[in-house]
Amino acid sequence: MVTVFTPTYNRAYRLEQLYNSLKRQTSKDFEWIVINDGSTDNTNELFDVWLKEENDFPIIYKEVENGGKHRGINKAVQMASSDAFFIVDSDDYILDDAIEKVNRWFSQIADDDSFAAVSGLKSEPDMKPVGGYGKFEGEYVDCTNLQRHLYNLLDDKAEVYKTSILKKYPFPEFEGEKFVPESLIWDSIARDGYKIRWFNEIIYICEYLPDGLSASSDKKFMESPKGFIAYLNMLETVHDPREVDVFRLQFYQNIINTYGTDRLIEIINMANKMKEEQK
Repeated sequence: MVTVFTPTYNRAYRLEQLYNSLKRQTSKDFEWIVINDGSTDNTNELFDVWLKEENDFPIIYKEVENGGKHRGINKAVQMASSDAFFIVDSDDYILDDAIEKVNRWFSQIADDDSFAAVSGLKSEPDMKPVGGYGKFEGEYVDCTNLQRHLYNLLDDKAEVYKTSILKKYPFPEFEGEKFVPESLIWDSIARDGYKIRWFNEIIYICEYLPDGLSASSDKKFMESPKGFIAYLNMLETVHDPREVDVFRLQFYQNIINTYGTDRLIEIINMANKMKEEQK
């Protein structure tokens, strides 16, 4: 069984295409957990209707105070009743046989403690894989998230993690901040040696909207500096620190350009304190 998890914030105008794609699934061996992250649109009204409809899969809907996608993931992982956890964003949808394929691939690695996940491909609606197809012999390749570039597994992919792994690697939650880069967790799992079975089949359709998380990442970084600093500190454990410094300096320059040097000094002091606490 698979938990399909959807965090949503003011996406009522997009959610129906995902809902319809779930209703079309060739396998109904899944549950749908939706965390409404403080939406101010008509999302509640949609689910008032959908929860009363007859579906072949359970829908678990929860409204929370706006706190960011990472908090939603943490909540949903604790709520999940399946072994496989599949994040499908509210502006995306999955192909009709996606759950069937995920269950088939996941069953191959479910009892192997060296694996954290399986992953298919994402595509935009033109059915061309985001980042292209992986380059490897056979139907799949096994490697960590940090090794994926070796096989042309570039850009966003459709990972389905073991729920038990995500319970061991929760996202950090910082008071007053609403964003943590997801790679903080995915790369931490990879750093500890867990593999993913990557298969060369499209299962997930995405569109990168102008108001989506991907498009607004720089702004999110500046508004949630502790989350971004935690991400940079993790990167130093898996990459050359000199390369990470280039990334850090770009972040600091953006802070100066947007907020000024006084805010930069605050953030540098914050970063130093966080490093001391990690020792």
